[in-house]
Amino acid sequence: MSPPILVNDLSWLIGGPQGSGVDSSANVFARACAAGGLNVFGKREFYSNIMGEHSYFALRAHTNLVRSHIDAVNVLATFEAETLFRHARAVTDDGAIVYDPSLAKTRLSDIPTIEKRLAADLKTYLISHGVGETLDDMLAASKQRGVALVPIPFKELLEQIADEFQVDQLSKISRVVNMLAVGASFGLLGFDFAMMRGSLEEVFRAKAKIVNMNAAGAQKAYALARSLVPDFRYRLEKVAQKEPRLFLTGSQATALGKLYGGMRFQTYYPITPASDESEFLEENEILDLNGHGLVPETGGKEKGASMLVVQTEDEIAAVTMATGAALTGARSATATSGPGFSLMMEGIGWASINEVPLVITLYQRAGPSTGMPTRHEQGDLRFALHAGHGESPRIVLASGDFEECIRDGFLAFNYAERYQMPVIHLVDKALANSYATIAPPDLSDLRIERGALALANNGYSKEDPYKRFDLGNGPVSPRALLGQEGTIFWNTGDEHDEMGHITEDPGLRNAMMEKRFAKLDLAAREIPADVKMNYFGPKDAGTVIVSWGSTKGAVLDALDRLWAEGAKIGYLHMRLINPFPVDGVRKFLAKAKRRIGLEMNFGAQLAGVVREHTGIEMTHFILKYNGRPMSNTELYDALRSVLAGKAEKRTVLTRGA
Repeated sequence: MSPPILVNDLSWLIGGPQGSGVDSSANVFARACAAGGLNVFGKREFYSNIMGEHSYFALRAHTNLVRSHIDAVNVLATFEAETLFRHARAVTDDGAIVYDPSLAKTRLSDIPTIEKRLAADLKTYLISHGVGETLDDMLAASKQRGVALVPIPFKELLEQIADEFQVDQLSKISRVVNMLAVGASFGLLGFDFAMMRGSLEEVFRAKAKIVNMNAAGAQKAYALARSLVPDFRYRLEKVAQKEPRLFLTGSQATALGKLYGGMRFQTYYPITPASDESEFLEENEILDLNGHGLVPETGGKEKGASMLVVQTEDEIAAVTMATGAALTGARSATATSGPGFSLMMEGIGWASINEVPLVITLYQRAGPSTGMPTRHEQGDLRFALHAGHGESPRIVLASGDFEECIRDGFLAFNYAERYQMPVIHLVDKALANSYATIAPPDLSDLRIERGALALANNGYSKEDPYKRFDLGNGPVSPRALLGQEGTIFWNTGDEHDEMGHITEDPGLRNAMMEKRFAKLDLAAREIPADVKMNYFGPKDAGTVIVSWGSTKGAVLDALDRLWAEGAKIGYLHMRLINPFPVDGVRKFLAKAKRRIGLEMNFGAQLAGVVREHTGIEMTHFILKYNGRPMSNTELYDALRSVLAGKAEKRTVLTRGA
């Protein structure tokens, strides 16, 4: 009896050398699925060099919501040998491999970019299956398990395309090979080719010849794959789309939140993975607000606006330039990653002592030092909380999914201006470089709040001057903009009096320190509970996970499976890390018998912050720090082990190619 057909539940992976167009092919595949009404989640993995090393894109397509990747691959598509060697073992027994048969005699030892550790592991695997070490042998080992092999003669198809479109050299159309792999995948899956054609037109808009060449080649590969494996178990089918969807990356979501929040100036120095956000903003500096932009001075509506993105000479210039723009009243931000953030320390301290509303978007990646520039980690939490000499207040928000990226991008400006201090918005590489479809979030509850502003012509005089750092009316003083009529004030990196003049008076020093930090107490009281944290699962769960950032999707997907099995386990997702919501965290953790700290770092940094503020310790840790995001597959396995009482106190996850 044949196994049942699986419709719209697919894990697909494509790989190839860096710079060969793998991203474009994955983008076309994902957009085609999205156009067909499917939900999509994709993760991008690549080396930090420019060209040559292995990169791949893992993507899930499903009728229902998907928030993370899984370890298993149902269809592996590639046009070169390394991807097949690296990922063939992940293909499910009922899955398929799309490959180039001309590479069959390629030996494992012929591929210098495969690490020695992995090469040794692969040799052991091949020996255990009684085969040699060529690509043919790896395919034979896969076929032994039941994997369907789909040979696509890529060069032959390229030659046909070259003849049809009168291209004199194959090298000029070499990247079409990516779309051949995508077309073959869709043929295998029986997906409507019109969806791919539309996706090509979207990705390569204004390039009709490129669209036509890629579509022609993909159509040929589609038909061939369909004929080779007509009864493949996995299928993709169009579904009715009941609501509009956004298809975007985490960095684009963050940028959209900042734009919606009224940002008008952003600085950056190029650094992975933060640059993607600023480059997206550079492409969208002219804003069509369609009457949705608020003009604070008049209460009217803007129809259109513009913003400025400046690439600076270094990160020191980036943070100080953004601070200067904030002093003029512009909603201003800078975006960076760990090494760049390190260079910003003195500038952030200057903004803090001068109570400047500055937003810093910090995209985390694997460190220390240069670390692994294109790989994932949540290693900068302690750094964000304490960076800089001396003590300076800052609000720290950490986003866990695309909607939170949008909301936190918006709220960062509100909090920066309301409490007149730097706000550090933490996003991590896994979110920044992932693609997903999401429903357009309802942002109707968000309003631009500019905080206490000193109005012009407000009666200040020599006898009663404007005091920028007024100590007499609570921790937040009315903020005047540079050059504002009737106001004079001084800014300096030194401690200062109410006017901004340098002072070392011990009494004033105490008063100013207490003023600045009292704003955090005010923020802790005023920021809504649902911004601080969210709890998922049964309220009386004996086991509670505590986590933050991009682990959210994998946790929720794993918990859906565990809840379906009857497990009583809860999940506390932290979003506001500073000021820390002590009472709320205690409420959810105090009665739990098992408390699992789940993070993408070595030191369980959030768990340490929880212990520091509440005295509550984790009983178990599930950690990962190999640079690859958590899959919901490995997370499900680890959580089941904890629930069964079989886990050590510290579980380290290691999966990921």
